[in-house]
Amino acid sequence: MRPRISRRSLLAVLSFTALAACHQATEPDADSTAFDPGPPACGPVVFEDVPLTECIAVPGRDHIRLVLSGEDGKPYRSFRAFADDRPGDAAPVAFAMNAGMFNDEGEPIGYYVADGKRLTVLNRNNGPGNFHLKPNGVFFGSGDSWQVLDTDTFAKEVTDRPDFATQSGPMLVIDGESHPGFDPDGTSLKMRNGVGVDETGRAHFVISEAPVSFGRFARYFRDVARTPNALFLDGSVSSLWDPVHERMDSRVPLGPLVVVERDPRRVQK
Repeated sequence: MRPRISRRSLLAVLSFTALAACHQATEPDADSTAFDPGPPACGPVVFEDVPLTECIAVPGRDHIRLVLSGEDGKPYRSFRAFADDRPGDAAPVAFAMNAGMFNDEGEPIGYYVADGKRLTVLNRNNGPGNFHLKPNGVFFGSGDSWQVLDTDTFAKEVTDRPDFATQSGPMLVIDGESHPGFDPDGTSLKMRNGVGVDETGRAHFVISEAPVSFGRFARYFRDVARTPNALFLDGSVSSLWDPVHERMDSRVPLGPLVVVERDPRRVQK
C-alpha cells in the first residue's frame, strides 16, 4: 500500500520544486564564467591581388611585450620553444610575430628593450641590407601607448626608456608617405611582415602570404591600415603564431618575438 500524501505536503513539494527549478535556471554555469577572448585578432585580407594576414592589437584589451630568451639566457629561436616555456597561469596569447632583425645567434642588431631593460643601444650605423636602408625605425611602447618612429625622430623625442622597443628597417611609411627609396611596383618580391600604429592607437601587424614588393606592402599600411608610420620587421624569416586559427610557423630560426596577450580582466564581454 502506497503512503498517502496530504494536500498540504504535496503543495509544499511542488513549491520547493518550482523554486529549485527557478534557482537552477538563473544560476550561472561553469562555462558562463570562463574567459571570453573576444573576436579573433588575426584575419585574411587581399590587397592588390596579394594575400595578407592582418593582426590587430587594441589598447585597453591587449598587452604587447617583447621576448627573446628564457631564464638560461639563450634565445628561444622559435614560437614552440617560447610556448613550452610559458607558465600555466600566463595570459592567453592573441598572436605573436618575429620582431626585428638579428644576428646568427638570434640576438637583435638594433635597439632592443624588454620589460624596461635595454639589451642593445640604438644602431645608427651605415651598412648593407634592409636594416640600413635609411630611414629605419623603432616600434616601442609603454602600457597602452604604442608608436612607430623613424630612428632620428626617436632619438630626438623619446627621452624615457619605454617598456618595450625593437629597432628594424627600413621604415615602410613615414608621416603618411611611403619610404622614398621604394619603387611603387618594384620587382623584388619576398615574404614580408611589418607593424604600424593607427591614429586610434591600434597596432596593425601584417604578414604577407605570398611574395610582395616593398612598395605594395607599404601602400597597404598607408591606404588600408591607415598608419601614419609603419616599420618593416623582416622578410625571409617572417612568421606568425595565431593560436585561434591553430597556426604556428616554424620554417626558420627566429630572433626577438613580439607577443600580444589578452588580459582576461580587460576583455569586454
